[in-house]
Amino acid sequence: MLREISQIPVVILCGGRGTRLKEETEFVPKPLVKIGEKPILWHIMKIYYAQGFKKFVLLLGYKGYQIKEYFHQYPIYHSDFTMRQGKTSEIIYHNRPDEDWEVTFVDTGLDTQTGGRIKKAEKFLKDGAFMLTYGDCLANVDLQKLLESHYASNKLATVTGVYPPGRFGEMVVSGGDVVSFAEKPPQSKHINGGFFVLGPKIFTALSGDPLLNFEKHVLPKLAEEKQLALYAHPGYWQCMDTLHDMELLNEEWQRGSASWKIWAD
Repeated sequence: MLREISQIPVVILCGGRGTRLKEETEFVPKPLVKIGEKPILWHIMKIYYAQGFKKFVLLLGYKGYQIKEYFHQYPIYHSDFTMRQGKTSEIIYHNRPDEDWEVTFVDTGLDTQTGGRIKKAEKFLKDGAFMLTYGDCLANVDLQKLLESHYASNKLATVTGVYPPGRFGEMVVSGGDVVSFAEKPPQSKHINGGFFVLGPKIFTALSGDPLLNFEKHVLPKLAEEKQLALYAHPGYWQCMDTLHDMELLNEEWQRGSASWKIWAD
């Protein structure tokens, strides 16, 4: 029997060091790097929450305590309130955050690889299929269709395939002259877009080795065994891998053109 979407866990890999974004990650874990006034992790969770998902499992590693602190103080960060102090203290909230999500925090080790991190969350994920994504990618993926595609495939795992944005614009040339410039075209082959559905039997493919890498060790094996389905996403997708990516996402957010924002204010 299929579960309601609100009961399907969304697992987010939040433990990496984010070394290619060291200008920011020297001070905070990558999922807390801000897009606008909110961490990218908040944006990712809102993509899922807007489509009915309410249970989240965060796999922590590098500076994971900061992520715990952010959510522990979530009402303070996102509310107006009055604080009364004296012999006893009291906080009176004038508004509360709208999100009634449930968040589980799992410490998976500082240097554990992605496959090892997922394995450490097994006890929270035994009841059925679950979603998996990275703590640094934004997209307007239709998650209901992704789930339906996974169930129809009858495979252990489904990966969202995306066409990454091109790095460089193109010059249009005619007769030896540059006549115009074209926007950066997307690449022509799918890459791993980081929005997965995994069946509960995926744990049979995961060892307890902390060096087990999901991308290098697990996905190729699933593909070889014909247990990895593709869900092609033709829409918006952007990762935050570098400082340039962070600036690009912030520009889109500030302009009000953030395609991943599928929720109402």
